[in-house]
Amino acid sequence: MKNFTVERLSFDTLSELPNSWQNQDYTALLNLMNFDGTAQIAPAELKAMCLMALTDLEPTEAAQLVLGYLFTEQHTAGQIENLAHQMLTEKLWEENPQLEQHEGFFKATQLLHEAYNGKFPRAEAVQFQVKLTAEDAEGLALLLDRPEAPLLRLLAQGMPDNTLLKRLFGEQLAGTAFPEAEHIIWQALKVQQDANTLVLSVVGSAYWLDDFKYADTYEAATQADVLAEEA
Repeated sequence: MKNFTVERLSFDTLSELPNSWQNQDYTALLNLMNFDGTAQIAPAELKAMCLMALTDLEPTEAAQLVLGYLFTEQHTAGQIENLAHQMLTEKLWEENPQLEQHEGFFKATQLLHEAYNGKFPRAEAVQFQVKLTAEDAEGLALLLDRPEAPLLRLLAQGMPDNTLLKRLFGEQLAGTAFPEAEHIIWQALKVQQDANTLVLSVVGSAYWLDDFKYADTYEAATQADVLAEEA
């Protein structure tokens, strides 16, 4: 168990995940739609052309195409079709039982929401910077490799007792096995580091992390996950 001082430096709400869609993704989607002349489209125009091409389809057809691109291995064609219909009204990045797929559902919804001007739910994520000061360099090392579980334990201690994260994952927060953490914290990027201090930019679903906006500066302790030894 390592002790930290945790300070929330900023907090914002996002409707798009940073860098979640790249030009190669737009090109791949255009190719799936049999769009002619993809190679001749200027890089700066790829997103606009992709959004325009998507709107030539019915919303559920577009949703099937985007989900099929993102989840080629995870779902059958029939499952993709069902999820495409659900996407019109449901927040799959919160409500789907497959936590490891939430980030993908968010990415799909944000693109389709933009393309169809609101026919799909508005996706909401949060982004904040947090300053973590450890008692020693050894403590800071917990957050440098696979930081999600120990970081989430620190963040939870700044949230209200009735926050969803604590109610559903209390055992994991208190223990040393929290595999779901990497599907709750979608991005944790190092902004600044010195001997005992680390500033991270964190992105995740508002569903789990919105209550961190109430955090101020506080003391907290955390521990890393213990990886099960291979048999």
